[in-house]
Amino acid sequence: MSDRLLELIGNVVADINERRDEKIPTDDLLHVSLYGDSGVFDSMHLVNFLTLVEEAIEDEYDVEISLTSEKAVSRRISPFSRVGRLIEFIEEEMALAGAETGHGSAA
Repeated sequence: MSDRLLELIGNVVADINERRDEKIPTDDLLHVSLYGDSGVFDSMHLVNFLTLVEEAIEDEYDVEISLTSEKAVSRRISPFSRVGRLIEFIEEEMALAGAETGHGSAA
């Protein structure tokens, strides 16, 4: 799993937590549920969060990916169920876009 992507998402969460009364827990970020019954976001806030993550990825890696595509939404196991699954989905999308994630690729 990409530590850089986890750090990037952690930074987005930290920014959100500065403006939010009910803080998103960050001590075990990989297992934080993003959406659903135990999720930290409703649908509107999830879309805003994903937009911020997309912007951070574009800034960090100079690649554009869509985290709200039909591909993401139609998966049997949602990439929005927890942060770890979101990172896996991001890595897949970045690999398809030809981006270097700093994880398991040949130099």
